[in-house]
Parts: sequence; structure tokens; C-alpha cells
Amino acid sequence: MKFLPVFGILGLLYVFIKNVWISKQEVGDAKMARIAKNIADGAMSFLKAEYKILSIFVIAVAVLLFFKGSNETGSNGMVAVSFIVGAICSALAGFIGMKVATKANVRTTNAARTSLGKALEVAFAGGAVMGLGVVGLGVLGLSGLFMIYSGQGWEIGEVLNVLSGFSLGASSIALFARVGGGIYTKAADVGADLVGKVEAGIPEDHPLNPATIADNVGDNVGDVAGMGADLFESYVGSIIGTMVLGAVFAGIPEFQNAFDGLGAVYLPLALAAVGIIMSIIGTFFVRVKDGGNPQTALNVGEFGSAGLMLIASYFIINAMLPESWVEGGKEYSAMGVFWATIAGLVAGLLVGKVTEYYTGTGTKPVNSIVRQSDTGSATNIIAGLGVGMMSTAIPIILIAAAILVSHYFAGLYGIAIAAVGMLANTGIQLAVDAYGPISDNAGGIAEMAELPSEVRERTDKLDAVGNTTAAIGKGFAIASAALTALALFAAFMKTAGVESIDVSQPDIMAGLLIGGMLPFVFSALSMNAVGRAAMSMIEEVRRQFKDIPELKAALEIMRKHDADLSKASKEDMEIFEAADGKAEYEKCVAISTQASIKEMVFPGLLAIAVPVAIGFIGGAEMLGGLLAGVTTAGVLMAIFQSNAGGAWDNAKKTIESEGRKGSDAHKAAVVGDTVGDPFKDTSGPSLNILLKLMSVVALVIAPSLVSLAPADEVSMLKEDGTTITITEEGMKETKEVEKQIRIEVSNTEDGTFKAVVTSTSSVNGEESVETKEFMAETKEELEKKIQAYKSAEAKD
Repeated sequence: MKFLPVFGILGLLYVFIKNVWISKQEVGDAKMARIAKNIADGAMSFLKAEYKILSIFVIAVAVLLFFKGSNETGSNGMVAVSFIVGAICSALAGFIGMKVATKANVRTTNAARTSLGKALEVAFAGGAVMGLGVVGLGVLGLSGLFMIYSGQGWEIGEVLNVLSGFSLGASSIALFARVGGGIYTKAADVGADLVGKVEAGIPEDHPLNPATIADNVGDNVGDVAGMGADLFESYVGSIIGTMVLGAVFAGIPEFQNAFDGLGAVYLPLALAAVGIIMSIIGTFFVRVKDGGNPQTALNVGEFGSAGLMLIASYFIINAMLPESWVEGGKEYSAMGVFWATIAGLVAGLLVGKVTEYYTGTGTKPVNSIVRQSDTGSATNIIAGLGVGMMSTAIPIILIAAAILVSHYFAGLYGIAIAAVGMLANTGIQLAVDAYGPISDNAGGIAEMAELPSEVRERTDKLDAVGNTTAAIGKGFAIASAALTALALFAAFMKTAGVESIDVSQPDIMAGLLIGGMLPFVFSALSMNAVGRAAMSMIEEVRRQFKDIPELKAALEIMRKHDADLSKASKEDMEIFEAADGKAEYEKCVAISTQASIKEMVFPGLLAIAVPVAIGFIGGAEMLGGLLAGVTTAGVLMAIFQSNAGGAWDNAKKTIESEGRKGSDAHKAAVVGDTVGDPFKDTSGPSLNILLKLMSVVALVIAPSLVSLAPADEVSMLKEDGTTITITEEGMKETKEVEKQIRIEVSNTEDGTFKAVVTSTSSVNGEESVETKEFMAETKEELEKKIQAYKSAEAKD
């Protein structure tokens, strides 16, 4: 266990090696290099502006956490340090992924000039840096802090309360990155689509389109940095939630034989650490030849890694947990925990495949949207909404099944370990996901640099697979968010001492309704923000097309020849080429940056302020109701929005692949895709983080809620040992119970084992004797029955 941080360092070492390899690949010609520099500069300017605002937020919250932790029992001021480290790790994961993605995009384009296989290798290497960066920082940060805090002589409960600040820091940065990145990318995308495609009749990635650089920057800030921060948060949240629930087992005798009774606490860290190795191994399986299918190559790497992780999990779980134990009167086993892990992993993969069905090109749901595009925008939008709503059914059933199966085999700890099992392969899962926006950027650069058609065909092939992997990644993120939120919810209940959530109580029902309302308000805020930012972008693109003479003249040439410049005369080409570099890309980049930074603040603060307010005003039970409501409504809204947006996007791409660009059906599909863009890339993915952030906030403030809870009774101890207790029912005197248990074990004539247990109790001077008999086929079975009886008696 002392070497856990080494696994994190190993992941970061792999990141460094891949980064060096990508940097050595050729960039291409001067025009490609210039376009790539514009994208990289735009991405970095956004990150600098975002992190400048977030640094103020992090310092302010850290100060509040320090005073909160210093003034409550069961925690201390070091929770502020955990918060800062978690925020830095989350921001650093986004920065590393963004930096390498903006290097890999142009190098993927250049590699596509020679072969599809080489292009896939470069794009996937860029994604692998993001994936392994996230898991490396997560394991290094968590295990490093855990070892430092454990060495301070604190109780395990205090160690985990302080460590939960790490998850709060990661969640806070993730929410702002997801919302800010989503607003940025969709404002640019809507401007590029509506003015470029629909009004001007040019491709969204055409160099004449002023919003095209901002659009390509958006792919990075939304789908690379945003998704990285999202899964980083799920990753560390699931681990911390499981550690908190695992601490409950520390006092059980069977756990005392190894790891100082903390085997269940260490287990999620160990699984995550080994997951890094399995993800690295999986990256070596991703290979494709020209004419091959990139999707097959990615599936081999992803499923191969998952298979190896399953085998490793079996041995790790059986080595770290006792063969069986009794908790809460129910018997659990190491194999039960293993089955719970499998339930989580299988549910994650299946939710991804269902998402692929509802959003993939050529599937029945997407084809239904294509057909209804023929009759206009209204029917296209109705069809997309229907597909999105219907797509919630199977994923919710799968998530519910995973919850029931994992709870049956291992209780609340099983649900938490199912989330860890689902996220153990985050390294390669995120690598496959981040490959998508890199390929998308590569296609955009090929279009802007006007490279030969076969280059664009190769990048389009990679991009088409990237759309599917992105949709699967979003489904995977939603499923993991649901289980992680539930694990954190259970951890909050344990820490706050909440036994159950009774929805018949008016305060809890009020909390439930407020929680159910929040995903709708949160989605409205983020979608309205996209609408306002997109309006500014549309106005700017229209202004440039109108006011810049060279752009205006070049657009006339494009319209004259119906975008087919092979028919253009020499004079026409001279006019067209004179417009090269005249579009003012930086103004569109500035609009997206300013809008996203301004608009991300309120939704982010809402997610943090509401659970704090409800917790301190209504108490822990009402806060539990709030979490139940936001988790239920949030998961459904996230699946609906992500899948509807993905289906609209691929319906548009299907019409384009049929050669119907510019047709009425295509224009209707573009409108549907534009509506779906903020669904799938802003509000939908942001809801994942809303669920987890609110649960983490509740977990962090739980010790404060316990200390503020009103006492149900007042007690006073007399000199003779009698306790006088005053409750709402009146006054009563009690004396400490003395209990002795005597066990006699014998063999019966038929070869079975018999135990006679005599329990003698003394309560307030009155003695009572109870005798029980237990029968069993084997001595081990008899011992388990006796142990269960003793545990139940101890609780009484």
C-alpha cells in the first residue's frame, strides 16, 4: 500500500513519454501550422481567463473550509489543503489534455496525408495523454494525501472527512470547466453552422468562416478539458465515497487480520492504481491498417483492458478482504464485492452501447429523424425530442439493475465499489473519448488548409468514429455519475448519522421537490447562456461577411459556382484567394471566451450554495431529500439531453453523406443539430457534475450538521451509576446493562454440531437468563451463526 503513489507517477511518466513522441511528429506545411497555432492560442487564452477567475474562487472557499474544519469535531483545517490540491489536480488534468490535444490535431491531419493507420495512432496518442493524465493525478493526489493524513495519528473518520475536500476541489473545477467549456464551444458552433452553412452556404470549417477557429477551439475546451475534468471528478468521488463506506468495516473482527482493519478502505485505491497499468496495456492494442475500421481498433483496446481489469480485480479483492463477514446482521463475502464490481463495469459498458444505438449513424432512431427532416425543422425537432426521451428507459433500467445487484451482494459498499469498477478503466475510456475532438480538429484543419480530398476522407472516417466514441463516453459518464452520486450520498448519510429518508415527512418531501427542480433550472441557465453567446457570435460573423470586402467577394464566387471551385475561372480564383487570412478569427474567439467566463459563474455557485443553505436551514434529513431529488431528475435529464443532441447531430451527418447538402431536409437537420448542440455539449454533460458536486458538498458539511443537530433527550449520571433521562415521553431511570454469554459446543450422534448459548443479563439489579440452541452441518457454519448472534446481541 505504501507504493500506491508510484502507480500515479507511472501514469504521469507515460503521459510525458507520449507527449514527447507527439511533439516529434511532423506538423505539415506553413498554412497548417498557422491554423494550428490559432487554435492552440485560442484554447490557452480561454484556459488562462478561466483559471484566473477560478483561482479567486478556490482561495475564497479554502479560507471558509479552513475555519469550518478548525471549529468542528471529527475534522480539521487541513480540509482546505485537500480542497486546494483537488482543484489544482483537476485544473492540471484539463491543462495537460488541452496542451497535447492542440499539438496532436495538426499532426493527425499531416499523418492522414500518408495513411489512416498513422493518423489514428497520433490522434489516439493525444487522447491517451488526457486519459492517463487524469488517472495518474487522481491516484497520486488521493493516495499521497491519504498517507500523509494517516501518519498524523488521526482517527480514520477524521482522515476521510479531511480527504473529502479533495473531491470537493475536483468537483468545483469540473463544474466550471464543463459549463464554461460547453458555453464556449456551442456559441462558436451555432455561429459557424447557422451563418456559415445555412446563410452563406459554406462548410463550417471553411477558412472564409470567421467562427471556424473558435469552433475548433471549442472542441478542445468542451470535449477535452471539460470531459477530462468531468471524469476526473467521478473517478476521485467514487474512490472517496467507497473509502468512507469501507471505514464502517474497520471494527469487524474478520478485518483485523490485515491492513490494520482498513482493507475495505484501501481497496478502491488499489483497484484504481492497477487500472492505470491495465489502461496503459490497452493502449498498445489500438492499431489499424489502411482500409481497416478504427472503431474495431478502439474496441479491442477498450474491451481488452476491461477484461484484464476484471481478472486483476478478482485477485485484488480476494487478497484485501476477508472471505466472509457479518455486518448489520447480514453476511457478506469478498466474492460478493467482486460480483458488485462486475455489475458496475457491465452496466457502464452496456449504457455506452445503448447510447451508441440511439445516437449512432445508420441506426433506427437516427434514421427516423432523417426521414422526418424531409417535412421541415418542426418535425425534425419533434422526432429528436422523442428519441431523447425514449433513450432514457434502458440506461435507467441498467443503472437500477446495477444498484440492486451490487447492493444484494455487498450492501451500500457494493454500490460504491460498482462505481469504482465502472471507472477503474477511466484511463483508456477517456483516451478513446478524447480521440474524438482531436480527429474533429484534424478534419477542420484539413478543410481550412484545403488539402486533397483523400486527406479529408481519412479524417472524416476518424471523425465519424469519434462522434460514436464521444456519445459512448457521455453515456459512460452519466452512468458513472449516477453510481458515484449514490456512493457519495450513502457516505453522507453515514457521516451525518441519517438512518433513512422518509418522504412522508413534509420537510423531506420539500427537499425532494427542490432537488428535482434544480436540474431544470440549471439546464435553463446553461442553455440561455449558450443562446445569448450564440447571438453575439452570429452578429459578428454576419458583420464580417458584410463589412470585409474580400470576404464578401469570395462568398459571391462560392455562391456562383455552388461551392465547387473546380469550375471557377482564373479571375474568380484570384478573387477567392485574396480573401485568405482576411477573416478576423480572434474577434470570434474573444466573444466565446468572454461569454463563457461571464455565464459560468452563476450556475456554478448555485450548485454549491443550495445544498449548504438547505443543510443548515432544514437539517441533514431535508438535505438528504434534496440529494435524492437532484440525483433522480438529473440522471434522467442528462441522458435525455445528451442522446437527443447526439441523434440530431448524426441525422444531419447522414443527410450530408447522402449528398443532400443544401437541400430543405439538410437545412431542417442543421436547425435540429443547432438545438441539440447545447443539449449534448453544455447542459446535458454539466448535469453529471451537478449531481456529484452537490453530494460532495453535503459530505463535506456533514460533520457540521451533526454538531448542529438538536438533542432528542437530556441525560444525567448519578453517583450510583444510574442514568436519569428526560425525553418528550417523560423521565426514566436506567442503569448500565451487564451481559455475559457462555457457549458450549458439542457433537451430536448424527455427526452435526450443536451449540448451546446462555446469555445472562443484569439491568438495574434485575437478572435474566436466556438460552438458545444452534445446529449446523460443519463447525465453520456453526461459528458463523454464533458470530451473527453475538453481533446482534452487542447491538442490543
